[in-house]
Amino acid sequence: MLAHNGIIILLTLLLSLIAAIMPMPITLDTFRPDWVLVVTMYWAIALPSRVNVITAWVMGLLLDILLGSTLGVHAAAMATTIFIASGNFQKIRNFSLWQQSLVVGVLASLFHLIVFWLQRFLTDVVFLPSYLYPVLTSMVLWPWAFLLLRKTRQHFKIK
Repeated sequence: MLAHNGIIILLTLLLSLIAAIMPMPITLDTFRPDWVLVVTMYWAIALPSRVNVITAWVMGLLLDILLGSTLGVHAAAMATTIFIASGNFQKIRNFSLWQQSLVVGVLASLFHLIVFWLQRFLTDVVFLPSYLYPVLTSMVLWPWAFLLLRKTRQHFKIK
């Protein structure tokens, strides 16, 4: 049963990776939510003993590979963000859904700023305000992702 539960978690993480690289119209691509961050954050808050910083680092590394970015940039940002989320999982769980969305927005902002700072240090990128548009869509996505993943967790009795 435990292996079955792990497969469901891995499947949701794999689906988030697919959603992260799925083609979108160019006008909407700047608003692409941080699917991998949102799904990993849900599992880190719901089951911090099963999905932790190591899982976040691996997901970030896979995201680096899929996006063709410098290896370790998304991994470091994801690990840092999930470290903060999983360290405060009991507080975040007690917040209402809209308050959790605000926390997700702050953590998604931190994620994007860490990615920017690392890319700025390694290459010569310029900060644009549109770089933070995914934060807004991730905040809007959180309630639906939370409810869907919680329903999945309850349906498959993942503990």
